Amino acid sequence: MELKNFDNILSLVPKMDRPMRVILAGSDGENMIRGLFQAQETGLFQPVLVGDRARTIALLEKLGLEREPYTMVDTAPGHDITQEAIDIIHSGDGDILMRGNIGTRQFLMPVLDRVNGLRTDRLMTHVSLVSLPEYPKLLALSDMTVIIKPSLEQKKEIIRNTADALKAFGYENPKLAMLSLVEEVTFHMQDTVESQRLVSEQSRRPFADCELWGPISYDLILSKEAARLKNYDCPYSGGGFDGIIAPDLSTANTLVKSWLIHAHAITCGAVVGAKVPIALTSRSAAAEETELSLVFCAILDAWRKKQQTEE
Repeated sequence: MELKNFDNILSLVPKMDRPMRVILAGSDGENMIRGLFQAQETGLFQPVLVGDRARTIALLEKLGLEREPYTMVDTAPGHDITQEAIDIIHSGDGDILMRGNIGTRQFLMPVLDRVNGLRTDRLMTHVSLVSLPEYPKLLALSDMTVIIKPSLEQKKEIIRNTADALKAFGYENPKLAMLSLVEEVTFHMQDTVESQRLVSEQSRRPFADCELWGPISYDLILSKEAARLKNYDCPYSGGGFDGIIAPDLSTANTLVKSWLIHAHAITCGAVVGAKVPIALTSRSAAAEETELSLVFCAILDAWRKKQQTEE
């Protein structure tokens, strides 16, 4: 199964006994609040707001949401808001951790700290799902948030997590492209060398449940015409790839923001590899993207629990 867009994404969420409690760290972000309360209307989520009570209530009143059901956890000035949110997760009163109006580093440092117990034997990485107007299906991109300059071994984990995220959405054999500036191995460009090594290893001793291709340039991933003009023989160019693995965080982050601004893309994102689902979008993201990220988390969590049951 492949998803053309986000229209029917709610149908992928299995029936739940109760709504998932979303712990929003930094509750005074306008579009985060809008998206979370929109998500609550689906009946799948329940907001738990962690942050400055006065600012949060003022924002809710401004948005006309003050009468909607929610739980407020006030944090004292100078207190670590993310740590407070993680503590709620550990107490058993939260199901999804969500980044709100708080810097990425400030949010991720406690999340990645082993003391807080959110880590597993898997590397935590971020996966975005993107709906592009001229692309025939949802496209994954990783990692644009967590791993700044991934090593070869970290790239393996990024590939595994991206493949798993796509499998949670019903993609049976995800086709992933190792993005590079050029499509030929060039020894003074380390990412092309690593891409070749990873593709070769995946074909001989698979480390992820997917098909891997690369190195490959951006135009050859997205355009069948570019592949024709360059005589590049790839059956997935121009609509066959399910995901892109970026060489580093800067490339992925810039690519997503370019899609949002210039291509009017719709995106959502989550951290994969943690003990609980973590919704993580840009603070400038639209409310719709926040809502979609929570649905993304619910689908990932259900798939992960199913895999654990079957093992």
